[in-house]
Amino acid sequence: MTVSSVSGAGSGLYYSSYTSSNSSGSYDSSSPADIGIDEREEAQANGYNVGTSNITSAQSMLNISDGALSSISDYLQSIRELAIQASNDLLTDDEKQTIQDQIEEYKQGISDISGDTTYNTKNILDGSEEEFQIATDANGNSMTVTTSNATLDALGITDFDVTEEFDLSTIDSAIEQVSSSRASGGAQYNALSYASNYASYQATYLKAKADDEELEEMIQQSQKMKREQALQAYRIAMQKNSKEAAEVATTNLFA
Repeated sequence: MTVSSVSGAGSGLYYSSYTSSNSSGSYDSSSPADIGIDEREEAQANGYNVGTSNITSAQSMLNISDGALSSISDYLQSIRELAIQASNDLLTDDEKQTIQDQIEEYKQGISDISGDTTYNTKNILDGSEEEFQIATDANGNSMTVTTSNATLDALGITDFDVTEEFDLSTIDSAIEQVSSSRASGGAQYNALSYASNYASYQATYLKAKADDEELEEMIQQSQKMKREQALQAYRIAMQKNSKEAAEVATTNLFA
């Protein structure tokens, strides 16, 4: 008599086969160590996929930051042009005041951008949060992503006024600061792209490895089952031959 059972308990699939003529029996399944390795590899792959998602979010934040900084740079360039215009001593005080009024509008535009630029409700240009930790892989490693403080105070142009004595280098310094921030954002974006490619590769590699190991395990289990089926067929054939031989002997005995 042959009895087989299949159990789907937990995440594994166990197949056992034993016969009444074999008291020792046999049990076919992945060992606890193999199962543990498979689960760790799956956890690693999932962790790398999450890391890739985190990196994508960080890159989106940097894109938003760069777009806002680009607009601030445009405002600063316009302020610089007006400041050069106001440097003309042939202008009247009223004309200089008109220029200053336009500069104040541009300054307000900069203030609005720095105060309203957010990512996932977090303000990223007003100096309140300038550093973010981004988990990039399955091992808890992370990258620090920094944003800029682009407020009028941080740029040093809060009190910039062309109706009084002013220094054009104040605007030049602000433009350089914004340009440096954009360059830093670009470098961080590229570093995140490298980390994303690495995480994607690792996730794909681990998944492929797990699939290969699963296929190999299935092949081994199939081969083992075929061997057991062949042995069982051999036992049945031997039993049948023994029975026939006994019947022949009995017939000859009483012939």
